[in-house]
Amino acid sequence: MFPKGGMSGMYKKAQEMQKKMADIQSEISSMEVEGSSGGDMVKVVVSGEKKILSLNLDPNLLNEDKEMIEDLILVAINQAIEKVDSISKEKMGSLTGGMNIPGLF
Repeated sequence: MFPKGGMSGMYKKAQEMQKKMADIQSEISSMEVEGSSGGDMVKVVVSGEKKILSLNLDPNLLNEDKEMIEDLILVAINQAIEKVDSISKEKMGSLTGGMNIPGLF
């Protein structure tokens, strides 16, 4: 009924998985991911914790319409956040064997 090694084997495997998960979470937290839009006229860098670290606007963009600039900024931010989510899901998926564990991602 229990895997080889009985309950102590299961406990050890759970501890190993927990350590690997903590290592992956630490790696994700230290990531910096870039999103861009408008042909790289807007660049955003987001941390693995989804905090905006930097925003860079091409000076020529400032001659454009305010609403267009706002839209380009939103697109770049959302792109970077989606990349963080994708990388996180991929890294955690390798640990969980592709199982989607609620609350993990």
